[in-house]
Amino acid sequence: MNFSAASPLVSVLLLLVSMSSIQASASLAKTIFPVIGPAGTTALRLLVAAAILLAVMRPWTKNIPRSAWKLIAVFGLATASMNLCFYEALSRIPLGVAVALEFTGPLTVAMLSSRRLVDMVWVILAAAGLVILLPLRQSADSIDPLGALLALASGVCWALYIVFGKKAGSSLDKSCVALAMLVGSCAIFPVGLAASGTALFTPEILPLALLLGIFSSALPYGVEIIALKNLPSRTFSILMSLEPALAALSGFLFLGEQLNLAQWTALAAIMTASVGSTLTIQRR
Repeated sequence: MNFSAASPLVSVLLLLVSMSSIQASASLAKTIFPVIGPAGTTALRLLVAAAILLAVMRPWTKNIPRSAWKLIAVFGLATASMNLCFYEALSRIPLGVAVALEFTGPLTVAMLSSRRLVDMVWVILAAAGLVILLPLRQSADSIDPLGALLALASGVCWALYIVFGKKAGSSLDKSCVALAMLVGSCAIFPVGLAASGTALFTPEILPLALLLGIFSSALPYGVEIIALKNLPSRTFSILMSLEPALAALSGFLFLGEQLNLAQWTALAAIMTASVGSTLTIQRR
């Protein structure tokens, strides 16, 4: 099997690594909120991620045209805004609600990008599973309106991340993700510093920030840019539907949270959509 034939499957595996890493670090981020807040947590996360990616990818050794900086800047700002809005939402509403609302971004990209009937079938199947998992019915009275709006804003930024990440990955060297993360961290760090003050430099926080930067940003975004380069945007969007499914499974495996029949049905629908979209990728 040549590399071009295997690349979609490799990209799927990379996405699974990315999503698992993000879910494992979500609880770590919440433990930092009481000390430096969501904005401070986002700032440290992006700063550490940028430093790691710059050291690993060394973009200064690449020949990056001046015209590419606009694309890199938009990609970086979309990434940073997505993180900030999501963490701000997470501090106001439950995690399940925030993830479900944020996912409207990738689903919109998938629907707008679809051209064949089979593509729409996978989108509808993934959307149906997400509707079943949506916890709004159980906790509608406790949902903060601002938190919901911030989660939706994070979804918009997620959609932009997919679109511009696809363009950056297709036309530029993969080291562009390091430069994009640098742009995003420079934009967000003043916000985090203003919100957290000197607490941002608490010694006990720095090791946690290092872990958060690695497993929430550096590792996921580093592998996602490769996946974006090898997968159509609509397929990437549908595959990302595994994000809430992995969260539910992690809760069952590590926190002892029991899933009912409807939730298991939703997980099966989402995973079927992900597998189906992978098997029906149009070859170039």
